[in-house]
Amino acid sequence: MTTADSASNAPADRAGLPFRRTAVIGLGTVGSGLVRALAAAGAHVTAVEADATRLADARTRIAGGPSAPDRITFTTGTALPADTELVVEAVPERLALKAAVLRTAAERCGLDTVFATTTSLSVAAVGTAAGLLTRTVGLHPVGHGPDGGAIEVIPAHATEAAVVRDAERLVAALDRTAVRAVDRPGFLSGGLLMAYLNGALALYERRYASRDDIDGAMRLGCGLPLGPLAHLDRIGLDSALDTLRGLYDLTGERRFLPSPVLGHMVAAGLLGMKSGRGFYRYPPGPTADAPAAGPVTAPRPVATVGVVGSGTMATGIAEVFARSGLPTTLVARTEVRAKGALDRVAGSLDRAVRRGKVSSDDARAAQERLRGCAHIESVAGCDLVVEAVAEELPVKREVFGRLDAVCRPGAVLATTTSSLPIVECATATARPEDVLGLHFFNPAPVMRLVEVVGTVLTAPDASATARAVCGRIGKHPVEVEDRPGFLVNALLFPYLNDAVRLLEEHRAPAGDLDAVMTVGCGYPMGPLALLDTIGLDVSLHIQRGLHRASHEPSLTPARPLEDLVAAGHLGRKSGHGFHRYR
Repeated sequence: MTTADSASNAPADRAGLPFRRTAVIGLGTVGSGLVRALAAAGAHVTAVEADATRLADARTRIAGGPSAPDRITFTTGTALPADTELVVEAVPERLALKAAVLRTAAERCGLDTVFATTTSLSVAAVGTAAGLLTRTVGLHPVGHGPDGGAIEVIPAHATEAAVVRDAERLVAALDRTAVRAVDRPGFLSGGLLMAYLNGALALYERRYASRDDIDGAMRLGCGLPLGPLAHLDRIGLDSALDTLRGLYDLTGERRFLPSPVLGHMVAAGLLGMKSGRGFYRYPPGPTADAPAAGPVTAPRPVATVGVVGSGTMATGIAEVFARSGLPTTLVARTEVRAKGALDRVAGSLDRAVRRGKVSSDDARAAQERLRGCAHIESVAGCDLVVEAVAEELPVKREVFGRLDAVCRPGAVLATTTSSLPIVECATATARPEDVLGLHFFNPAPVMRLVEVVGTVLTAPDASATARAVCGRIGKHPVEVEDRPGFLVNALLFPYLNDAVRLLEEHRAPAGDLDAVMTVGCGYPMGPLALLDTIGLDVSLHIQRGLHRASHEPSLTPARPLEDLVAAGHLGRKSGHGFHRYR
């Protein structure tokens, strides 16, 4: 049954389109986006949905994006035009259903018709079950829908070479980036993305952090365009559940075992953007899971700050405090190191002035508020002292022991560690109630997120002081528990390690692995480039810490990471890591 005007005979808009008469079966988020993209590229599209209600919803979605309406025929039937050259199924992630849809479509289409599946599970399984193995190819839009910039092209083991070439030509004609992937569960993006999203669900379900803190931490700490829970809403919680179940059934890997909260939300009809409500409401409005207001603990007054350390993080943090109006003392191991740290702050402020980020008067005032020295006794009168020395527990404990001896009673003592237990620093003092973590992100003057990490011994007013100071210096505090990886690294590093494993398994070269996440999901960096930027030695240290704490096999550092560090290839700082740098 046709429910809209048939497609016209308008000429194609773009050159190189290998398929002129196409069909898309299943008009959810992915299917609707493909219909828009195909029509905009110049193809005639038969858009098929199971019933009239779903078809009406799909018509609204498709009308909301760029397309050529006169090239789209909407129908609830499965009888496709006999001259259809390409059939794309975008039905829910159930292999039997996908195979049945393609098998039924093939009964009407010609012997030269190409069939594409949007599955993230197994192209060969779909093609074999449909009896169309040689003519079936995977077209898997990356990220939160096909309006992104990448589509994975996945041939099965027997897919004809001409079919794969035409699929890659089609992706180019759609103005997307084609990334060739191996037909193994999850391909490239699916395995990386779904394991990461499922990890965020587990933290949310255990009430380790709130919805807003989880999403805010990944957006502000990693620069991602969407937090993981908002990303799930965009994908559709039912689609995410089907995908995770399929990946778990095929691999048996626990990282794909769906978090129970996902099943509960789907059962309740909370499917994300498509249903108007998931983790958020659409359009935005009051939500049921807003944190209840509790008793307010007054922070301790902070008028002066000390920073112990002279490396990149220490100088960045000292600059942040000084620019925010707080007199700051930086303590280095020697006077020479202290002067070098002040020079680096001055250079950073000069660059900020040139870029128009700060006035010359404010930069001069910040430098006047900052002094450097080589004696830890210089921070004796400070209200807040932040330790930012080497990421080695014995070194940090030694610093905290010395701070305990010299700092005034009631001073808040903080560590910037990203991977060590805060409580181990706290117990090096006789005042563990005053100790917490302040995990800044690099570069500290730019990144807005700070993880505030209390231990079981931290006093409430010490945590309140940390939150208040973050607000004063223009940072967004996220309060998390003292557990390995805190919040951001607990989600980020399993994802990064998974990417290295894909490289180890020869799924794709490093450039393609990065492109599938940058072009497809809009991430500011691909996982391997991000590891190079962090430093492979630092990354390996964090990954080993996560593995030691959990004994989870999937968190064992991937072998290429170990090998590169052993060879001295540490990423950008050494000029060679997963990529080469000048």
